[in-house]
Amino acid sequence: MNRNTREHLLGIAAILVAAILWGTTGTAATFAPNVSAVAIGAVAMGGGGLMQAALYAGHIHRYAGQLRAQWRYLLLGALGVTVYPLAFYASMRLAGVSIGTVVSIGSAPLLSALIEYCLDGLRLTRRWVFGAGLGLVGIVLLCLADEGGPMPTGAETDAIFGVLLGLLAGLTYALYSWTARRLMQRGIASRAAMGAIFGMGGLLLMPVLLITGAPLLASWGSASVGLYMALVPMFLGYLCFGHGLARTPASTATTITLFEPVVATGLAIIIVGEHLPPMGWTGIGLILACLVLISASANANK
Repeated sequence: MNRNTREHLLGIAAILVAAILWGTTGTAATFAPNVSAVAIGAVAMGGGGLMQAALYAGHIHRYAGQLRAQWRYLLLGALGVTVYPLAFYASMRLAGVSIGTVVSIGSAPLLSALIEYCLDGLRLTRRWVFGAGLGLVGIVLLCLADEGGPMPTGAETDAIFGVLLGLLAGLTYALYSWTARRLMQRGIASRAAMGAIFGMGGLLLMPVLLITGAPLLASWGSASVGLYMALVPMFLGYLCFGHGLARTPASTATTITLFEPVVATGLAIIIVGEHLPPMGWTGIGLILACLVLISASANANK
């Protein structure tokens, strides 16, 4: 196995670990029912982003000149980090957990590939397109099979806005992944790029947390959930994601993270006690097939 192949496989493994950690957020949030989805998103991404910036402060300082020279990409990525959790959790609140998750996560790989196709001239192989299609079909089947996330009662316009917010979440997720990758391609170390983007995004999320985060301090249980969300899925998860993003294209990275709803579904069955019908298991199988095809396609292009 040559060095490029080994680095590529390590990158895929790191992104899979990130997806597993992110898949725990839904179950963790059920332990803080009195905390709003927006507050959960702000504390998770905001707190995790600031911790990344603190950890990589030395790297950020070392590449400060290059980061200033690439300030447009840095600002664009930070805005993506800021908007993503707010749009994602608001989408789930308005359109329902299943539809919000499907639209947000399922649209990200296609939007990421579209960004790379338009701006980077990326050539998408048939195997990649087929694998991404399998993953999206698998996520839809998981959504349809989810008996624990019905559409909320209310006006149909709420559901429409929820879907639109889900598309915005998918776009901003793809956008900050692409900008981080672009900074790395410009010679900025992955730790400096991720630390700067998420640190700036975390700062922008602090006003939101101050306005909505009071329930997080109402009990030790809620505070523990907030701390876990910031430290484990967001901080550690994005450390792994940044490591993998430095070794794989953003479109491949965002497609591999389709494993996240598989993890979320498994935890819902084991911990929450939800039932997964055959359609759901079919969806999981398709997502696993997607991961194999996407990984093999990216490896073939090395």
